[in-house]
Amino acid sequence: MLIPALLFGACARKGGKQVDAVSGVTERRGPPAPVLLEQFMPGAMADGTVKLAVLVNLEEGDNSRQFIEGCVAEGRSMGFTVDSFVSGADEKRCREIAAGIARADYDGLIFSHGGVGFSYDILRPAAEKGMRIVTFEALPYRDGKSINGLIATFQDDYRLARLSLETLLSYTRGGDGRPARVIRVGCDPGITFLDRRAWEFDQLTGEGKIQQAALVTLGNLENPRSAAWEALAAVLPRFPQGSVDAVWVPWDEFAVGCAEALASAGRQDIKLFSIGISSDDMRLMQRHADIWIANTAVDPKLAGTVNMRILAAGLAGETLSDTFSFDPQLVKTADLNRAVNMANIAALVPDWGDGKGLFDNYQWMADVKAAEGKYFRIAPPGSPPPRAVKP
Repeated sequence: MLIPALLFGACARKGGKQVDAVSGVTERRGPPAPVLLEQFMPGAMADGTVKLAVLVNLEEGDNSRQFIEGCVAEGRSMGFTVDSFVSGADEKRCREIAAGIARADYDGLIFSHGGVGFSYDILRPAAEKGMRIVTFEALPYRDGKSINGLIATFQDDYRLARLSLETLLSYTRGGDGRPARVIRVGCDPGITFLDRRAWEFDQLTGEGKIQQAALVTLGNLENPRSAAWEALAAVLPRFPQGSVDAVWVPWDEFAVGCAEALASAGRQDIKLFSIGISSDDMRLMQRHADIWIANTAVDPKLAGTVNMRILAAGLAGETLSDTFSFDPQLVKTADLNRAVNMANIAALVPDWGDGKGLFDNYQWMADVKAAEGKYFRIAPPGSPPPRAVKP
């Protein structure tokens, strides 16, 4: 067995120098992503890999899955190790997961959807350990204190509401210039994102463009769909055919129940406009196409992608603003078809999922992605599985 090895060793020497047959290929490819990451974020790479956690405080569903998919795909494209967790909107469970993340050896954390004080309490231990933190729809704040170095990202609730309401006005305002007569669905004050959306409604009411025909206030948020259905169904008999133009619903969890209530009452004269979207919403929009006209939304996968870019930029020491908000997109029922869902909606809605120019203009990020792509290998389709080696 020594003879082939000796022959190979003799052939591998040239001019007295050792020639590594792999090094030539490696040199043409350039350095692998870990080598570049050691240059750009040496602190996070001190143990040889960048390890990140994503914690989503929502129930399992389209939005949580899409957000995580955006985070994980973007992180792995840069050679990071990304672990994801979903709390099921259970605050106790969320606290436990966050505590576990704080104890673990993560370099950074992305957290989505949490109340102000709650988010501060669960994220502070991770921040004290030196983790970089980016949040989506959660601004940690308590007793006048925020978390140093944290970057908070949001849906632009004001623009979401404004686009939704302007779309409503374009469909409902008569040629006589009268205001649109609208039933508004909402909650008692205190839910921040709904409060911001309601503010835009009040602005247009004050401008005389909208007349609030009724306010349907929902108290049962544990089952928002049935609560919305029952509450709107109870109000509709007060309004004869043609006396109301639209129902405006600032959250899609309410919109589903409202659409069913309008359909059950045969009120195709009243059009529905909402905020927020899921695959289920798109199916129901088409089922009730004569009622549910449009909604506005932010692409949750894009939000995950951009949050990961922001976290990477923070780990690389880039100078960043401490807040960022996402622009809304308009989804019209008339543009949908039966095959559309959250995974392929970009094919039908212009600009959906377009993250060009959003924290991707760093040359080091492009270099890391290119290096990771060169060294990442997947067996081609139809390749035989690896052969087992007998002991």
